[in-house]
Amino acid sequence: MTYSFLQQYWWLVISVMGAFLVFLMFVQGANSMIFQLGRTPQERRLVINSTGRKWEFTFTTLATFGASFFASFPLFYSTSFGGAYWIWMLILFSFVVQAVSYEFQNKLGNLLGAKTFQVCLVLNGIVGPLLLGGAVATFFDGSNFIIEKANMTAAAQPVISHWANASAGLDALLDGWNLVFGAAVLLLARVLGILYVNNNIADEAIRARIRPQLAMNTAAFLVLFLTFFIRTLLKDGFAEDPATGVILMEPMKYLHNLLQQWPLAATLLAGVGLLLYGIGRTLLRKDYIKGIWPAGIGVILTVIVLFLMAGWNHTAFYPSNADLQSSLTIANSSSSETTLRAMFWVSLLVPVIIAYGAYAWWSIDRKKLDRKEIEEGEAY
Repeated sequence: MTYSFLQQYWWLVISVMGAFLVFLMFVQGANSMIFQLGRTPQERRLVINSTGRKWEFTFTTLATFGASFFASFPLFYSTSFGGAYWIWMLILFSFVVQAVSYEFQNKLGNLLGAKTFQVCLVLNGIVGPLLLGGAVATFFDGSNFIIEKANMTAAAQPVISHWANASAGLDALLDGWNLVFGAAVLLLARVLGILYVNNNIADEAIRARIRPQLAMNTAAFLVLFLTFFIRTLLKDGFAEDPATGVILMEPMKYLHNLLQQWPLAATLLAGVGLLLYGIGRTLLRKDYIKGIWPAGIGVILTVIVLFLMAGWNHTAFYPSNADLQSSLTIANSSSSETTLRAMFWVSLLVPVIIAYGAYAWWSIDRKKLDRKEIEEGEAY
């Protein structure tokens, strides 16, 4: 295992974790539609208890995703999480609000009322995917930071990365393309949330609203995602000269990444196909409730390819718009070979963790959620 192999391997691990995070954001997607899928208090409780069974999966994956970035690519972690901290703080705060809202909405002594906390769940369902998508879009559009590694030896201020302005990352929201991708991630989360609710809740009233909502959100998602994706393939990308490490602009770099790494292009087509199959069959067959599985697998495959397209093949995965040579690549931002090698052996436990998560999921969802369980069982 060479140092280069370990760097590429850990970017793959990060990509897989990011893909699972996007899939698990069906929790946020469904929460953003509490008042659209549930018209009565009991129906809203059904939706909330459906997502409430899974919100810990999403939150844990988000925390693990950040921790993995810290361990494998610490310079990115210190630059993005440290410089653009307002974006990440808003994302984390929305997830904290989510956790509180689940637990306290129907507790005795709640003076604010259940609906107040349900509105907070809706806000988390919108803010979380929107900001997370906007942050990921900077992998293709760049951010305003500067890296000065010479500062490591400065006793007075040993800070090697800083934001080029005082926005602390909020300037990412001024880029329209970041917002387009963020909105696309939000709509994708809503599509997955609709498919999950359709599979998880055995209630005819809620299922009757599934197909119209699915059609509208899918159409909007496809327009925004395809607009961003096609534009990304055709625009100049941030390439690294492997011999010198110099960052330069390359026309249609991301399209070249797909064409030069044909397995990624094939995986992307398979992922998109599975996503459309899950959606299409749900729309065409009223009795089909398993669309979340082909669609979910398709989303995971597609997001993995997007991450790899941004980092593999000598590409700067975190470009700097303030100073092109400050852009971060897999080669110049990773941990030491010793660290990556030690973590490689730990990462072999990932399949065990995934298997345990799958078993926990199966155990929770063995019985479909219905009104009787809400009335008689322990519920949010």
